[in-house]
Amino acid sequence: MNVVARYAAQGALYAAFVAAIGYFSSAPAYRHIAPDEALVRLSFSHAAQRKEPCRSRTPEELAKLPPNMRAERVCPRSRANVIVELDMDGKLLYRIVAPPSGLGRDGAATVYRRHVVAAGAHRFRARLADSVDGKLTHAAERDIEIGAGRVLLIDFNAAAGGFVFKY
Repeated sequence: MNVVARYAAQGALYAAFVAAIGYFSSAPAYRHIAPDEALVRLSFSHAAQRKEPCRSRTPEELAKLPPNMRAERVCPRSRANVIVELDMDGKLLYRIVAPPSGLGRDGAATVYRRHVVAAGAHRFRARLADSVDGKLTHAAERDIEIGAGRVLLIDFNAAAGGFVFKY
């Protein structure tokens, strides 16, 4: 094959490749939800209370330990499960029991759920339990108008006072 024919064939193949990339970069059109729907995301990471409170070691316990291990206070590492409930318009969407992360079960529990809903006005009620007894101690209710194609994010931030609704 001569040099001109080889370059022409190579150019044609490059042009076909560029055309294919150009087409698939804009088509076919993709929609992750229908035009009359909205998305609700429940997403947060929260460290629950410890299962057992810290305690002080007795002088006898301290004497039995090697000098480099003589910490006066002992704090068990394991944490309680995080329980989350989310209602929309009086119907339960989710009841999640999230265990703490980590090998010692001492990390934060992570929750992520998404739910496609009809666009419009909805009443949301979120509750959370982060103690050993499992009582739902944190709660929030909101009436929210979610537009079509929009996303409502429900987050939990204890420092900000509890549940945060972003839309």
